[in-house]
Amino acid sequence: MATIGDVVRVIESFAPVNIQESWDNCGLCTGSPDAELTGVVVAFDCTAALIDEAVACGANMVVTHHPLIFHGLKKVDGTDPVGAALIRAIRSGVAVYCAHTSADKTPGGVSWAIAGRLGLENVSVLDYDAGASSEGFDCGLGIIGDFPEPLTETQAIEKVKEAFGLPYVRCSRPHGSLIRRVAACGGAGGSLVAKAREAGADLYLCGDVSYHHFFTPEGFMVMDIGHYESEIDIVSILFSLIQKNFPTFAVRIAQQNNNNPVFYF
Repeated sequence: MATIGDVVRVIESFAPVNIQESWDNCGLCTGSPDAELTGVVVAFDCTAALIDEAVACGANMVVTHHPLIFHGLKKVDGTDPVGAALIRAIRSGVAVYCAHTSADKTPGGVSWAIAGRLGLENVSVLDYDAGASSEGFDCGLGIIGDFPEPLTETQAIEKVKEAFGLPYVRCSRPHGSLIRRVAACGGAGGSLVAKAREAGADLYLCGDVSYHHFFTPEGFMVMDIGHYESEIDIVSILFSLIQKNFPTFAVRIAQQNNNNPVFYF
């Protein structure tokens, strides 16, 4: 018999909760680790629709990247998206687990998936977290690596668009420089712009770049590929991890919950 706790232990062997950022809320949000496992649904965000899908397919655990409870709750209101999901999860007996910055910071996690899409070489941690207890491996936010060959800014832009299936990207003004060294951080990575420059990056890409970060010096480019786009690969990473360790249980990626919540018209 497998339990909810068994799945938690597998996830945390990959992304330990003790390496999460201090402001984060990784781990088991609802549910008992001792409950018998019936199935797992993996998604990017936890919504009421995700809980409904889990119930419909007989799963009693959902695993997401973003936390269901992120900021403090003063009340649980069924008309609020977070409250609605929480109420449904508790009523239905569905455990909710989140691997957020723990999966951002672990080797093989969010930012490493970006490096893989871009084909970067010599990849290492961008902002090493010396204070985190990382279960015997180095960890931190973001990565830095190299393109196999230098690219023009135009070539780099097209490579990123192709790698992530994007019709366009937000980027700083091209200065006619070559790009070889690339830094990246999944999600809201604006706080690491200066770190990327210090590390010698020619290009830094992430999501949620603010207006003022686009003022860059010659020889350094900032690129915003979108929050969702920069992190969505973690869903397939977590799915593969769980499926490999629980091959006799129903493990699936959510059918209706992995669409970008940001719309452009």
